[in-house]
Amino acid sequence: MLFTHMVERSDDAQLSDILKAASDPTRRALLTLLAQHGPSRVTALAQHFDMSLNSVSKHIKVLERAGLVARRTEWREHIIEVQMAPLRRIDTWFADLRSIWALRLEALNEILTKETANDD
Repeated sequence: MLFTHMVERSDDAQLSDILKAASDPTRRALLTLLAQHGPSRVTALAQHFDMSLNSVSKHIKVLERAGLVARRTEWREHIIEVQMAPLRRIDTWFADLRSIWALRLEALNEILTKETANDD
């Protein structure tokens, strides 16, 4: 992998898990709901989707394994809360990519500037 020298392997695997979990539209919608409305009961989250409570629970479990949500139990209710730290990891990764492209574009600009100066 191209960026292996920039991150530890465990970090790379964790980022992959986060990206895989967030790749599903239902899971992204769950994350959005939780970010907008705060901690919610699983049953309340399920009301937003045209699928069974069991299916929504499976999506939540994927998000939990990736560290994107945390679950706590209050009596018989399961409360789900978004965890922002893993989402920051995605932002950091994209920032690294942007900086690499910025350097490449600067190098290209230098080459084109030299070419234009030589043509004059």
